[in-house]
Amino acid sequence: MAVKNKQSKGGEARASSLTAKQRSDIARLGALTKWANEGKSVPLLAAYGAADRPLAIGNIEIPCYVLADGTRVLAQRGLQSGIGLSEGGGKSGARKIVELMERLAEKGIDVKGLAARANSPIRFIPPHGGNPADGYEATILPDLCAVLIDAQQQGVLDRRLARLAQRAAVLQHGFATVGIIALVDEATGYQDIRQRDALAKILEKFVAKELRPWISTFPSQFYEQIYRLNNWSYDAGSGRPGVIGHWTNNIVYKRLAPGVWNELNRLTPRNDKGRLKHKLFQRLTEQVGHPKLKEHLAAVVMLMKYSDNWQVFMARLDKEFPQWGETLMLPFPDDYVPISK
Repeated sequence: MAVKNKQSKGGEARASSLTAKQRSDIARLGALTKWANEGKSVPLLAAYGAADRPLAIGNIEIPCYVLADGTRVLAQRGLQSGIGLSEGGGKSGARKIVELMERLAEKGIDVKGLAARANSPIRFIPPHGGNPADGYEATILPDLCAVLIDAQQQGVLDRRLARLAQRAAVLQHGFATVGIIALVDEATGYQDIRQRDALAKILEKFVAKELRPWISTFPSQFYEQIYRLNNWSYDAGSGRPGVIGHWTNNIVYKRLAPGVWNELNRLTPRNDKGRLKHKLFQRLTEQVGHPKLKEHLAAVVMLMKYSDNWQVFMARLDKEFPQWGETLMLPFPDDYVPISK
């Protein structure tokens, strides 16, 4: 008995030393092992999302998650409640949406294949572990709302079902501008992860791992135009004012792609006087970074030539080629490469 108590105390001590994430991971692993041992198909894992961070539109809340494979899902019970149906999980819950869509289809409404989609919920395990839950890809919600609103406009909803269309209108208004995927990402916190991943992919395309040999890159016209716009006398053989380096960062590197200027500065060492030991463009990739730099320089020089003074040029530059921030407002595809605006 003493041994058992000792083991129990040891287990409690170990549990108390675990972080919340470690406890969550253990719970999920236990659930997966249990299902696998029972010979059942293993549900997908939800990597992001929590019961206390639902998708909120007006006073409507729907629990949402991002699965490990990137699929955004809405919890079945929450989806039903969100559109105004009584809650219910499992097959009975799916049937409520299926039967509603089948009734509308019989009345001539295009239900966009929603009956079949609702009949095939996604089985997943929430991030905190526990029993598997059912859900649907988040994109089902805009389609459900569109069908209900269409049914209302065609006058096929009775008084009891008319409230569903009213809720659908509230929901549709909520994601009409931003989009359902963006709302789920914000609610689950996945947008921060997504943005970091997107930024990493862009930097991989633009910034080289190895230092490239120095080759003449900036055309002389770039500096000639800077002098002209500031009403300075240009002498190719004389040194340039230090401010031109700051302007070059502003005009060129900070406008190439998100995060590129910061990454180039991070990778380029400085001497004892704080000056860069290499040119920033020597860290640009040959396939993407360097060609985009040349393209951007050509466009900038063209803007300079058609500007009467520095103020006019900078105003046009900010309009045509605004600086990139660190925050990416939209998800970028894997093959994304910024182009001249």
